[in-house]
Amino acid sequence: MSTSDILLGVAFFLVAVLYSSVGHAGASGYIAAMALLGLAPETIRPTALALNLLVGGIGLFRWWRGGHVHWRNVLPFVLASAPAAFLSAQVTLPKAHYAVLLGIVLLVAAAGIFRSAARAEQADMQVAGRVVPWLPALLVGAAIGVLSGLTGTGGAIFLTPVLLFARWMPTRDASGTSVAFVWINSLTGLAGLLHATGTLPTLLPLWLGVVAVGALIGSQAGLRWLPVRQLRYALSLVLLVAGSKLLFA
Repeated sequence: MSTSDILLGVAFFLVAVLYSSVGHAGASGYIAAMALLGLAPETIRPTALALNLLVGGIGLFRWWRGGHVHWRNVLPFVLASAPAAFLSAQVTLPKAHYAVLLGIVLLVAAAGIFRSAARAEQADMQVAGRVVPWLPALLVGAAIGVLSGLTGTGGAIFLTPVLLFARWMPTRDASGTSVAFVWINSLTGLAGLLHATGTLPTLLPLWLGVVAVGALIGSQAGLRWLPVRQLRYALSLVLLVAGSKLLFA
C-alpha cells in the first residue's frame, strides 16, 4: 500500500465523520480527495458513489432510529430524483458547464446557513411538524437528481439548504430527510454510471471499512452530541468545502 493510499484513507475517514454528522454521505469530499491525489477520472465518480452508498445507509438507519426520517416528506423528492440521477449519471459534461455556478450557489448557501445558526432553535420550533408540499418537492427532487448524476454526488449538499431555506422542516429532520434522499440517489446513480462506464478500485473494500467507522462516529455526533446551532455550523462548513471543491478543484 502506497503513501497516497494511506492519505486517501485518512481523508475519507475525516470526510465521512464531518458529512455524516449533518445527514450527508460525503461524495463531494471524496471526489476532492481523489482528484487531489491523482486517481483516474473514470474511477472517481463510481468510487465516490459506492462510498456514499455505505455511509448513507449507515446514516439512514441511525437517523431513522432517532425519529428524524419521515417517509411522507422523503417520498416526493425521491420519486423525481431517482430516475433523473440514473439518466444524468450516464452523461458526461465539461466541468465548465456547471461547476462554477454550483460552487457559487453552495458558498452562498453556506453563508446563509452560518448566519441562521444563531437562531436555529427558534426557527426549528416554528417549523416543527410541517408537511412538505408535493409539487414543489417533485420539482426540487428532479432538479437535484440531475445535478447529483452529473456531479457524482448523492445530492444532499443541494437538498439540505433548500429544506432549511424553504422552512419545510427543522434542522435534524432536514438531515434525516437528506440522508434518506442521498442513499437512494447514490444507489440509482451508481447503477447508471456502472451501466455506462465506470470501474471500481481494488482498494475499495478497505476504504468502505474506513468510511463506515467515520459514519458511525459522525452520525452519533449529529444525533446526540451537537446542539442544533453547532449542527448548522457543521452544515455550513460542509457546504463551504463542497462549493470550494467545485470552484477550485
